[in-house]
Amino acid sequence: MSLKSLPPDARPREKLLARGPAALGDAELLAILLRTGTAGRGVLQMAQEVLSAFGGLHGLLQASGEDLRRIKGLGGSAKRAELLAVLELTRRALAGQLRQRPVLQNPATVRDYLQLHLASRPQEIFAVLFLDAQLHLIAFEEMFQGTLTRSSVYPREVVRRALHHNADALILAHNHPSGHVQPSAADEAITRELTAALGLIDVRVIDHWIVGPGGAACSLAERGFFLV
Repeated sequence: MSLKSLPPDARPREKLLARGPAALGDAELLAILLRTGTAGRGVLQMAQEVLSAFGGLHGLLQASGEDLRRIKGLGGSAKRAELLAVLELTRRALAGQLRQRPVLQNPATVRDYLQLHLASRPQEIFAVLFLDAQLHLIAFEEMFQGTLTRSSVYPREVVRRALHHNADALILAHNHPSGHVQPSAADEAITRELTAALGLIDVRVIDHWIVGPGGAACSLAERGFFLV
């Protein structure tokens, strides 16, 4: 069904202006961004197909430019650029929240931020959130790539970057592309090693998050790891 065939008050843009964005479903909001569909496929149908291809809005927000390019109707640069811009704005908005409020007050925001940065990556990425004395975000850095082992994560490099940022605490994070986010023995060993190394310079490790596709996430702090 084309937008023109819908009653004016049922068209996404008009509905948003009249009733507010919360009144719209995910497909309707996405249709506003896409603006037009393709031959034989209205923009609402296209929006729903895009969401289905990524498993919903959460998956779409993790999509890369190459992921979007493979979707019918998104091969052109304009629509793809707009969607990527929305993704980056979302990342920056979440980062802004973490800079303004202590991360321990925002565990869901930390999870969402890490999901957007790491969950869709095809290989393991080890990253660090550097925090100040009030546990506000100073910086986020991707530090190591590849299969996560004790030999591929270098504590002295994490220590060096912590000193560079004058950090008082940090959160470790990495992704499991398989989607299985339960911590392995290697994950726990790396966490202990980094916690010990950073403790020598009075920098606390307050959590280690593992994220995967589809919204999967695990916090070692929530599992009581740092209480042992």
